[in-house]
Amino acid sequence: MRLFYSSTSPYVRKFMVLAHETGLAGRIELKPVSVSPVTRNPEVAAGNPLVKVPTLLLDDGTSLYDSPVISEYLDTLHAGRPWFPVPGPARWAALRRQAMADGALDAAILIRYELTLRPEDKRWPAWIDGQMVKIRQSLDALEAEAATFGPDFTIGEIAVGCTLAYLDYRFGAEEWRKNRPALAAFDAAFAARPSMVATRPPA
Repeated sequence: MRLFYSSTSPYVRKFMVLAHETGLAGRIELKPVSVSPVTRNPEVAAGNPLVKVPTLLLDDGTSLYDSPVISEYLDTLHAGRPWFPVPGPARWAALRRQAMADGALDAAILIRYELTLRPEDKRWPAWIDGQMVKIRQSLDALEAEAATFGPDFTIGEIAVGCTLAYLDYRFGAEEWRKNRPALAAFDAAFAARPSMVATRPPA
């Protein structure tokens, strides 16, 4: 398997954290690429018309994307407990948490693009504020249920952990831990897992 990836992408990190947790990281060939909404990467586009990372190229030439899809595929390749629970309440909780964390990441990435790619005279403060509201509301919702995370973590907790780490990485001034003690406690424990340590983005 070959993974088109960026070392700073939180979506890539989610997949790679799962790869480490399942013991499959050594089976994945990492291919670093550069992608952005305004710069087309032909190599990635050949396998993913959305031209995004992560994109997983299988040995038979099939391409899979995006992070929820390739993560669930990876979860079928090992003999340990599933990180995507079987259908039932636990699965819906895991998928909902993944969706909430990924949605907060989507909002954060849109802010990042607005501040780094859009010319300064064309930036839209109300747009940035609206995306930040989504992030804060998602964090408040996760705070309300953080005490129920685990003890058997799922893709939902991986997604939450990677989202919190990205906020620290790119939005440190937000200080998301304020008034969210349960989420902060989860992050302190989850960030220390070897899979999270092994996938830290460059400083």
